[in-house]
Amino acid sequence: MAANGGNGRLLEGVRIVESAMLGPGAVAMNLADLGAEVIKIESPGGDYVRKMAFPIVDGISLLHWHLNRGKRSVVLDLRKPEAVEAYLDLVRGADAVIEGMRPGSLERRGLGWERLREANPKIVFCTISGYGATGPYKDMPSHGIAYDAWAGVARPTVDANGFPTIPSYTAVGINAGPLYAALGILAGILRARATGQGCRFEVAQSDAAAAFNWNGIEGNKAYERPEDEVTGNDGDGKGPRRPVGDNSMTESVRYQYYRSKDGLVLFMASEREFWKNFAYGVGRPELFDQNPGAKYADHARGNVELRRTLAGIFAQRTTEEWVRFGQEVNTPLCPVNDVKSITRDPQFRARLPFRPHEEAGTELMPSPIRMIDEDLPVPTRAPVEPGRDTDEVLASVLGYDRARIDALRAAGALG
Repeated sequence: MAANGGNGRLLEGVRIVESAMLGPGAVAMNLADLGAEVIKIESPGGDYVRKMAFPIVDGISLLHWHLNRGKRSVVLDLRKPEAVEAYLDLVRGADAVIEGMRPGSLERRGLGWERLREANPKIVFCTISGYGATGPYKDMPSHGIAYDAWAGVARPTVDANGFPTIPSYTAVGINAGPLYAALGILAGILRARATGQGCRFEVAQSDAAAAFNWNGIEGNKAYERPEDEVTGNDGDGKGPRRPVGDNSMTESVRYQYYRSKDGLVLFMASEREFWKNFAYGVGRPELFDQNPGAKYADHARGNVELRRTLAGIFAQRTTEEWVRFGQEVNTPLCPVNDVKSITRDPQFRARLPFRPHEEAGTELMPSPIRMIDEDLPVPTRAPVEPGRDTDEVLASVLGYDRARIDALRAAGALG
């Protein structure tokens, strides 16, 4: 039992009906992690996320194990009127409906906004899609990298043959979009419970990628104004305008990667205080005394001689030793990991311990939200087979008896 008597289920009593495929399943996943009851409605063939992407773990994709944890699966063939009625029965007791397909998919199945609102005036209806419900791209098919390429996040590199190629990068749109959607759903539920007024809204994963790239987009837009109105940073002497959010750190020296004895570290002494702590801490006070720099945001940009000197200093200690040094003298230093080494990092192990595959289907990281004096609920395993929970949900949530469930099955409503 938690110290304050809580159970960690921050969204206990919140019910979500999800009609989503592939990446948009992350919207309800984030809510399920916080204790919401999520009922995933699948077509008779099921969400083909189970076979998409890699690796494949025990015949099921990691994407499915990750995105659909904590959910119950119900199969409804929405081509059947009986299935549509069952869907509406679920909506009557729900807080929100998620449409994670192309906008209008549910309306084409007789479950548009007006009908959902008629069934439940307090319902929050969220549509999440690739390019949104408006604009010239709204009907284009898409995959996750498209949103980042469009938003200037996945900038192409060139391979050995001179071909432009997709870079190694962390996907933004397919992760940020669901977070914005989950935030909107919670805000909508709060208002609906206070006023009885539901709402509908939509999120485009491409918009979300652009929103996360705000610094580059808004910064370059600011540069369209006259140079006497928009300058560089004072710490760098108001010199020539530099790129914003696009290779802007290439020439930095006091904010830069350096090779350690056994790897890489990120040095971030752009504040004068941190720079002094470092120089004096390594026994090289002249580095600071000869070039104290600006009080804030000074990267000693373009100082190649200083960069060579720092490279020689950093090569003398291991990454672990530098991290410890940074804590001792109060200067920011960070280990540089990749997706393999991070799992051996002590900070990762302390904060994001894997759930074992015996519990989760594959090793999964927990939610980054950490309760204090409570524990978030442990999500159930993602349903391997579509409709795993159909009978149980219809009986326990809707109160259908065996005869009614059998009749639905006989009508083909359950696939």
